[in-house]
Amino acid sequence: MSTDASAGAREPDDADDYDAMLETLDVAIEEAKRKVDSGRVYDADNEKVRIKWIRCLAYAVNVRRQVTNDRTLEELSERIEQLEELQGVDR
Repeated sequence: MSTDASAGAREPDDADDYDAMLETLDVAIEEAKRKVDSGRVYDADNEKVRIKWIRCLAYAVNVRRQVTNDRTLEELSERIEQLEELQGVDR
C-alpha cells in the first residue's frame, strides 16, 4: 500500500487546463455581458453597479486573451522542441 496519494494519478494535460480556463472565462464573459446589456438604470447606485460589471467584463476579456496567448506560446514551444529533436539539435 502506498502512502503517496498521487501514486498512479495521471498529470492533467496542459491543453485540458487551458480549455477549462477558457471555458470558465467564456461563462464569466457571457454573464458580465448579460448584466451590462440588461441592466436598467434608475439611479446612481444602479449605474455604479453597471460600471462595475463593465469593468469585470473588460478584465475577463483581457484575462481570456492572455490565457489564449499563453496556450499559443506553449504550443509553439512544443512544436519547436519537436522540430529540434527531429533535426538532432542540442540546446
